[in-house]
Amino acid sequence: MQDAPTSELPSEEAPVLTPVDAGPSGIESLSDAVRKSVTTITRGDKTWHIIGTAHVSEESVNDVRKVIEAVNPDTVAIELCDTRYNSLTDENRWEKLNIFEVIREGKTLMLLANLAIGAYQRRIGAQLGVKPGAEMIEAAKIAQDTGATLYLADRDIQITLKRTWQNIGFFKRMALLGGILDSLTGGGDVDAETIEELKEAEQLSSMLEALSKELPEVKGPLIDERDLYMVSKLREAPGNTIVAVVGAGHVPGMKKHFDDEIDRAQLTTLKPPSRWVKSLKWAIPAAVLLAFVWGFMQHGQESLQSLITAWVLPNIIFAALLTLLAGAKLPTVVVAGIASPITSLNPLLNVGMPVGFCEAWLRKPTVADAERIADDVQSIKGFYKNAFTRTLLVTVASIIGSALGAWVGIGWMGSIFASIS
Repeated sequence: MQDAPTSELPSEEAPVLTPVDAGPSGIESLSDAVRKSVTTITRGDKTWHIIGTAHVSEESVNDVRKVIEAVNPDTVAIELCDTRYNSLTDENRWEKLNIFEVIREGKTLMLLANLAIGAYQRRIGAQLGVKPGAEMIEAAKIAQDTGATLYLADRDIQITLKRTWQNIGFFKRMALLGGILDSLTGGGDVDAETIEELKEAEQLSSMLEALSKELPEVKGPLIDERDLYMVSKLREAPGNTIVAVVGAGHVPGMKKHFDDEIDRAQLTTLKPPSRWVKSLKWAIPAAVLLAFVWGFMQHGQESLQSLITAWVLPNIIFAALLTLLAGAKLPTVVVAGIASPITSLNPLLNVGMPVGFCEAWLRKPTVADAERIADDVQSIKGFYKNAFTRTLLVTVASIIGSALGAWVGIGWMGSIFASIS
């Protein structure tokens, strides 16, 4: 069971609340429009009021306030984990970010995806005059003001992203990344009416159905698993009256599985790579090296040179080209070209590490750069302008380029074998 987080809430003055009778008349006293967003579940002497919200909706902020004031719950649960809660409440979080640590721990891709998704939400929120997650912060403020227990009910965001990443193949990963980056420039204007419509049951059903068809591998860990996780957490929430604030897209699944037996430990475990994947990581480099030996022994120096060229050249070209397109400095492009053919032959090495370290050393991202991340990631131009995010882009680009180069190299070597066999 998770206690209330120790992080301080934003310093804005909290609204003055008037205690309201927590009896059955609490929810009934609210308007039909507000009650429409609430799903009430009772089991024995325990009652949960689950509010389905839109994360960039002023109406959702108002609904949360009204429901909590009317119900006066023992516990207010919100769809946040420690990491996301701190990201919303810690204004100095970017100052603590160490670019070299991010690169060394291999977190560049996850951080980049997080920034891109957050940027899209902030841009929509700016159009509507609402900060993303405002309804969660409002719920936390009121919980603190009324003495209710604040309860973080969501799975850790890093586990969710890693399980999602593990669930999709290389080409879908690239398509997903493209979609995320495209969200920085696309989408157009969104009005409040459109946002509120997304909370409607019919709209949600069709939206989730479309997601299931287009990207079932993503919907599982991103939506379905978190439905189960939050249900499990809510059933353990302290007190007899609980108000839960979650995204409207989670409400149908949570309601459906509320009485199911749920293994929460399984939902927080990262899947180990399959034996086939582990074997493939070593099998490909071993096959490439054996090809060099076989080519030399069977067909001499000329064949060996052709095979080495087929491996090295695509690795150099793709890694260097994508690194260059990401806006890397020239020495970093050279490092990417040199490192790619070598790191591609050793699963223990990652081209992103020397490339990222080189770019970070040359650009020297400052605390000021880190502080501007939230604003700069609102556009592709901002991503490129900020030394911190430029370094992330360069690092990820080199990894993608090296992977592409390796696959092209394998294909080229295969064609050489076919011609000399």
